[in-house]
Amino acid sequence: MLKKMIDASVPVCFLKEHNAFVAYSPALDLTTCGRTLEEAKKNFREALEIFFEECTAMGTLDKVLESLGWEKQGRKKWLPPVPVHEESFKLPEFAFA
Repeated sequence: MLKKMIDASVPVCFLKEHNAFVAYSPALDLTTCGRTLEEAKKNFREALEIFFEECTAMGTLDKVLESLGWEKQGRKKWLPPVPVHEESFKLPEFAFA
């Protein structure tokens, strides 16, 4: 069981791709999927736990979080990068040639 070391939340974007739902968190560059939205959520929670368990076991958690733009606040407190804006851009016509 993973001892709680970080009290934070991460944004997760859910996309529908064909017959699957994809869950992606830019704060951790972590992706998973499921056949339903609920399955994608469940799978993301599991992937999140495995991510932190493995980083902790390997002793690389601080280095990995720093490389993803997290900021350390004190001994065990980390702040994830915060999304500040989302926007859609029209693709150039040559992208469809």
